[in-house]
Amino acid sequence: MRILILGANGFIGSHLVERLLDATDWDVTAFDLNGDNLDAFASSRRFAFTKGDIFESDGWIDARVRDHDIVLPLVGVAKPAYYVTHPVRTFELDFEQNLKIVRMCVAHRKRVVFPSTSEVYGMSPDAELREDASPLTVGPISEMRWIYSASKQLMDRVIAAYGQEEGLRYTLFRPFNWIGPRLDTFEDADTGSARSITQFAHDALTHRRITLVNGGAQRRSFTYIDDGIDGLVAILKNEDGRAEGQIFNIGNPANNASIRDLAELLLDVMREFPAFRDAARETQLVDQPAAQFYGAGYADMQNRTPSIEKITNLLGWRPKVSLREAVRLTLAAMVPND
Repeated sequence: MRILILGANGFIGSHLVERLLDATDWDVTAFDLNGDNLDAFASSRRFAFTKGDIFESDGWIDARVRDHDIVLPLVGVAKPAYYVTHPVRTFELDFEQNLKIVRMCVAHRKRVVFPSTSEVYGMSPDAELREDASPLTVGPISEMRWIYSASKQLMDRVIAAYGQEEGLRYTLFRPFNWIGPRLDTFEDADTGSARSITQFAHDALTHRRITLVNGGAQRRSFTYIDDGIDGLVAILKNEDGRAEGQIFNIGNPANNASIRDLAELLLDVMREFPAFRDAARETQLVDQPAAQFYGAGYADMQNRTPSIEKITNLLGWRPKVSLREAVRLTLAAMVPND
């Protein structure tokens, strides 16, 4: 099996590369703007990395799509602060560039495994979000935050349409707030653009207050990266074709918690690490309205809880890692080596 991963240096991509090289005999070709998260795999005979810009590499990508069995287009923007301030770039990356890759898969009759997102559900009224039944509801045009959700939803629909009309082999997966090492960098957090767990840890360790947007009442189903990769690998293996033409939520409903809960748990777990203990004891939580934190055009959903019945029944996947353990493992990767 030969697999092409575009955007392989990111959070999901780098963990997937690591797992595939450790646990399969597949050949992995990786592509991204940078490869710092992939340096450890450079010596593997089954791994090849090319540095490049997806906007400027159509010929190279098309040739690699032709030569591989499965394509994972992981290139994209997945940070709410960026959606609001750079909506056009968000659309260009998350829709236009991905559509280009999908059309190559159609032309060369290659299977695509596409990263949708839990954000496609938007403000769905369902307490438990189901892949094939829950409405996908977004806000008004003035709320630029929804351009990411809308771009991803449209990609989902276009991929399914190509499956119907052109026989494209595909699977869509929807990650629900995956967390773990390499999620974001402290450089991202310096500008306030990191996702919650990295931002909170950075703020505590730099003796800042942790800011809770709108009080941190929003609830998410945090999923540890190893559990997420387990589900993704099951999709890639596609035993007996059970993943063909399917959409799968990959999340941990048992880890559903508010953002405030996450911040409080993070500080509690930080006290278990001598290097973090003092900072955790001194850190305060402060509430801030979303308009002040993100600026105009931001909106949010209050709760996202996945149904995982489908992926459990078809692929036998269930998450294993508790929220506390997920936070502990994420923090452990931040401990200074000295």
